[in-house]
Amino acid sequence: MTRTLIAVTKILMFVLWSLLVAPLQFVFLLFNRGPAAYILPHIWQRGVCRILGLRVVVEGTPETTRQVMFVSNHLSYLDIPVIASVLKASFIAKKDVSSWPVFGFLSTLQQTAFISRDRKDAKVEKNNLSAMIAAGKSLILFPEGTSTDGCDVVKFKSSLFSLAADPATGAFLPVQPISLLMDRVDGRAPVAGPNDVRDLYAWHGDMTMGPHLWNFFKSRGATIRLIFHPVLDPQVYSDRKLLADAAWNQVRAGVTGSALPGPATASTLAAVAIGCG
Repeated sequence: MTRTLIAVTKILMFVLWSLLVAPLQFVFLLFNRGPAAYILPHIWQRGVCRILGLRVVVEGTPETTRQVMFVSNHLSYLDIPVIASVLKASFIAKKDVSSWPVFGFLSTLQQTAFISRDRKDAKVEKNNLSAMIAAGKSLILFPEGTSTDGCDVVKFKSSLFSLAADPATGAFLPVQPISLLMDRVDGRAPVAGPNDVRDLYAWHGDMTMGPHLWNFFKSRGATIRLIFHPVLDPQVYSDRKLLADAAWNQVRAGVTGSALPGPATASTLAAVAIGCG
């Protein structure tokens, strides 16, 4: 009963917080879609993290002094407030997210770029994203194309990495890989076995959002670690696939603790204890 009461309280706080901030952001976007338009969403996402009990630990240095394309592994829709509480940038999301109740509208206020999976729309989608880049916006991409339980990282799809380098215009967008890990969920470390708590946070496979979100509301939240790796220069790579592979290698090393060339870092050593057996 106590956990149910906690969940209901969190839901009420979430609704009230959203009703306070969302109308202000809606009006703001009518007049300004520049960098200042990220301030309210950033504040809102930090408030959401506080309400949901999402504690974010940052390793490394987020590149905030210039325009960047951030790329991260993906565990859950909860990754959105986690990352947006740290970065002021636009997410790239599947088009169907825009139709999700509540979250679709809130994603629009975050200036999310919704893209179609249909190949016939590819040129239009790329032009829209290129326009966002031309407007000076940084982008956040989940290039696995799916969400996972966090035990490994799916090979990155390379198509959108073409946004980082456009030889025709000479425009190059630095790429910063991010490893996202669950340190604790509901007060416990994720450990392989029947009592593993990772799926309280991770939303993957055929899970249904409503019950998953309700269970997370009832939990004591989660501690999520974001490891910001060194920025990659797209001009160093001869094509987008090599750039995607380089980003994937860094993200996977942070998640699994697998060795990259050179000495092990504190980040990769810490990542070994993700409890995947």
